[in-house]
Amino acid sequence: MGADALDFLGLDELLSDEERMIRDAVRQFVAERVLPGIEGWFEEAEFPTQVFPELGKLGLLGMHLQGYGCAGANAVSYGLTCLEMEAGDSGFRSAVSVQGSLSMFPIWKFGSEEQKQEWLPRMASGEVIGCFGLTEPDVGSDPSQMRTAARRDGTDWVLSGTKMWITNGGIADVAIVWARTDEGVRGFIVPRDTRGFSARNIERKLSLRASVTSELVLDEVRLPSDAVLPEVQGMRGPLATLSEARFGIVWGVMGAARTCYQTALDYAGTRVQFGRPIAAFQLTQEKLVNMLLELTKGTLLALQLGRMKDDGRLLPEQISLGKLNNVREALRIAREARTILGANGITLEYPIIRHMNNLESVLTYEGTSEIHTLILGQSITGRSAFA
Repeated sequence: MGADALDFLGLDELLSDEERMIRDAVRQFVAERVLPGIEGWFEEAEFPTQVFPELGKLGLLGMHLQGYGCAGANAVSYGLTCLEMEAGDSGFRSAVSVQGSLSMFPIWKFGSEEQKQEWLPRMASGEVIGCFGLTEPDVGSDPSQMRTAARRDGTDWVLSGTKMWITNGGIADVAIVWARTDEGVRGFIVPRDTRGFSARNIERKLSLRASVTSELVLDEVRLPSDAVLPEVQGMRGPLATLSEARFGIVWGVMGAARTCYQTALDYAGTRVQFGRPIAAFQLTQEKLVNMLLELTKGTLLALQLGRMKDDGRLLPEQISLGKLNNVREALRIAREARTILGANGITLEYPIIRHMNNLESVLTYEGTSEIHTLILGQSITGRSAFA
């Protein structure tokens, strides 16, 4: 019996029983709750918010955090969850990672005990949806230049500014907003119903359509003193939070790549041209083999980073290596897979063009390829090329 075309090196053997159990449960959820509706949600530019309590019931929201209703799973299990979610659609992986890594993590890591008790259990259950406000209309790759500012007014804080390209912003019940203060950059917990806070969804997207992307406006938003995250000042807070989300992306995009590869492989075996399946042609086989190579290497890379994270020795620049490589290769796999399907590859009858469009966004969010290249360049040369 030959090697498994979808797990050529038997990577499944490297997982624990618990990791496989979590992976299989998420894969089943995607098969039953995501795939039947994803074409319609993508076409109509909708995200089914009703799945949040279901994700919470499965223990997937903030699953890599300890306590406060969170599952306390290891990093590899979280990574596998991101992979299976994105095998369905990047919008669903984004929903899970924004909730757990970008919204819950900073409260868990930098919040007070009162803040953790108030927010984390409800976010873990899916009762409360969160978002992360860092990027601004004129400030993307250099968040230290953000214009959103918070000033003290008596015992209160008053925030003003605009955040852009915020996943879940229009459906969020609470936003973690980063702002300049006299003390440096600080993080604030901003409930949706706070006066002066509003969200406007960004329309006419051709990527991540099954995901809510929004602009957040803070117009003299007044918050009590206990709204600030007390345990962090400066850019360390948002950058540490971004590292958590980037780790999930390293895994997630391999799910999108797997779906594209599997779709192309199946199609090539049934599409007949010149009297035989196109899988029998050398050029098609070369394309499929190249996809298999990068899918296998990318999954091994993600697994190694996961084991390092679980051992407490994973560095941010190592996450950058994974993000840079895996997103780039996933996008190449999607594009190559599309060519095997020919004209059929551009329709929503097949998942490839949807994944390909989504990956165009993943390529640039949570740090562009250029930014991760410079992070790695600085790491290996000891010299910064950012300024």
